[in-house]
Amino acid sequence: MKQKYTIAILGGTGAQGGGLGLRWAKAGHQIIVGSRDVEKAEAKAAAIRETLGIQTVSGETYERAASKADIIALTVPHSVQRSTIEQAIDGLHGKIIIDATVPLVPPKVARVQLPPEGSAVASLQRWLGDKARVVAAFQNVSAHHLSDLEHPVECDVLVCGDDVAAREVVIGLARDAGLDAYHAGPIENAVAVEALTSLLIAINIRYKAPGSGIRITRVPTHTVHK
Repeated sequence: MKQKYTIAILGGTGAQGGGLGLRWAKAGHQIIVGSRDVEKAEAKAAAIRETLGIQTVSGETYERAASKADIIALTVPHSVQRSTIEQAIDGLHGKIIIDATVPLVPPKVARVQLPPEGSAVASLQRWLGDKARVVAAFQNVSAHHLSDLEHPVECDVLVCGDDVAAREVVIGLARDAGLDAYHAGPIENAVAVEALTSLLIAINIRYKAPGSGIRITRVPTHTVHK
């Protein structure tokens, strides 16, 4: 029987976090929507419960959500990445953090503008040290597609992290959300994944696309779906 997790989504009231929460809840995981505003978190949780007809979704503050979870997903803007984790720091120890952070700099979000330290996600892992295992994932998946349960998401997920076992867990969660996912190397490789998001935004603008994505080709199916 496949393992089910309690997943705290810090930033779960947003489009991306809400979409992931919806899909993971549908797959049978316990979801905690985390927000600075607990009333917004509870409202989002109620909306997911109503959509799916289940009771396994709740809303909490960042701190309480992280402390109750097995796994933490971070789906907030780059500008509040570090401050969000600081609010949840006591509940992170030994856990996997799935970080979907992309260092977009408005208004020129279609231009790659990585931070001085390189990768935003790798920087978080360096800061946390051995307190948690950070895995980069979901940077290139359109939130528009995640929230639409009626259609498959035509986008693959690149998963970067220094802990291979943690990457494997995240790949399993991507599949639970209806996406194929691939090991893409150590956390430092997240710099390429983060940069891809601005390229996809540029494509969306140029071709008036609702949310372009990426596909990995020429990888034997049996090595992907173990």
